Amino acid sequence: MENKLDFFRQNDQFAKHCGIELLDGRPGWAKAKMEIKPIHLNGAKTVHGGAIFTLADFTFAVASNSHGQLALAINTSMSFVKAAYDGVLFAEAKELSLNRKLGTYEVRISDEEDRLIAQFQGTAFRKEENLITTDS
Repeated sequence: MENKLDFFRQNDQFAKHCGIELLDGRPGWAKAKMEIKPIHLNGAKTVHGGAIFTLADFTFAVASNSHGQLALAINTSMSFVKAAYDGVLFAEAKELSLNRKLGTYEVRISDEEDRLIAQFQGTAFRKEENLITTDS
């Protein structure tokens, strides 16, 4: 699993650009964080919905690819529950179901006090190829 985590840490350039840090992962589960910086704020001085979505989507990608089979999002949705302004946001992705072709996931985005900020749901299509060629 560590090889898969390193794959995402090293290769997701947009997540790096956004300051997203992968904290942990295991089959069907992942956790990441994003320290809120001025670049994450919108005109209303709250965290931009796109920044929150990116954090959730990255965590979803790690969880859905954690079995080693290449998985790509085919449907996602997000509900924003509470505005965030500063501090650190955390995303935790959990696998709800998995079969040969599809995986479904939920991602909970929370702040440092574990208050719910947003909820993300995603479905991934599982291709018939491996994410990476070796897993040591």
